[in-house]
Amino acid sequence: MKKKILFTGGGTAGHVMPNLALFPQLLAEGCELHYVGTKDGIERELIEGRAGITYHAIRSGKLRRYFDWKNFTDPFRVVAGVAEAGAVMRKVRPDVVFSKGGFVSVPVVLAARSHGVPVVTHESDYTPGLANRINARFAAKVCVTFEDTLVYAGNKGVHTGTPIRPELYLGKRAKGLGFLGFSGEKPVLLVMGGSLGAAAVNDAVRGALGALTQSFDVAHLCGKDKLDAKLLCESCYRQFEFVGPELPDVFAATDVIVSRAGANAVFEFLALAKPALLIPLPLSASRGDQILNAGYFARKGYSMVLEQEKLTPQTLPDAVNDLYDRRLSFVATMSGEALADGTDEVLSVLRCALYESRRKKRASGKHGDLAE
Repeated sequence: MKKKILFTGGGTAGHVMPNLALFPQLLAEGCELHYVGTKDGIERELIEGRAGITYHAIRSGKLRRYFDWKNFTDPFRVVAGVAEAGAVMRKVRPDVVFSKGGFVSVPVVLAARSHGVPVVTHESDYTPGLANRINARFAAKVCVTFEDTLVYAGNKGVHTGTPIRPELYLGKRAKGLGFLGFSGEKPVLLVMGGSLGAAAVNDAVRGALGALTQSFDVAHLCGKDKLDAKLLCESCYRQFEFVGPELPDVFAATDVIVSRAGANAVFEFLALAKPALLIPLPLSASRGDQILNAGYFARKGYSMVLEQEKLTPQTLPDAVNDLYDRRLSFVATMSGEALADGTDEVLSVLRCALYESRRKKRASGKHGDLAE
């Protein structure tokens, strides 16, 4: 009987991308893969329709640390989501659930617990988010990207790093330059603001274009509905809402990066040894996870950091030029990191969980079925 793994995670691309990195090897090993997400989340856009993955949509309420009127109604959506996730458990009968976090993962993990399905969670950030703090209580293993995060995971914690999509290693510089329309005579600066874009970063980059394009060709991933029509014809500046299959080639053509400090993004830069200037989300707009991520990368000598409060069209070019001047030192340090890509480590934890789950089922006579 095929090994069955049910994945969950969503709300942002960061809660989906590590799952994508695990799919190719698991499919090659003959596993049956399922994914539970919301009806209208980014996870559905990224997952549904992929060969070998069955997508199941459920309802879920958002978990908030601040006052919002939806806090009074979303608990009922969570309860409904648990019931819908339970129906998926009974239909699919997975051996293991792998959770990447995000609010959609909570009802899935709760349903898995009530149906006797072991859960493996993965935390990308330096400190766990609210959803993963809840999920960790019910998990058999908690994989963490940063070694320092083990203090939050107790005896369940395993330092694995984060899975990196294998296709990112296959990019070709010439193809990337062709896609961007750059000659390659100047170094390429890639600007990334996350899957939803970043207004402060976008504004500073566009305000500094005159200075930046003196030394760089600039590729700008500015986010959905964030294109600036006035700059569409600039020869040294290319802007995109997002880049899909061409991203590995764009990375290959890139010399230095300006980016937010989401954990998945920064570890992709580390795996590819791409020096980055990180501009983390400030405390006024986040729980501070990106500040911690960026601080860790700066201490390790992988990246530079520019706080958003200090970000202006004047400070940005100076910081980017400094980054470029020091790029070889950053590349050398990043290239020496043994756990830049955690794909094999996370797969190992998953395989152990699969083996243990199926062993227990054989011992109880369930033969791959869930306890009712």
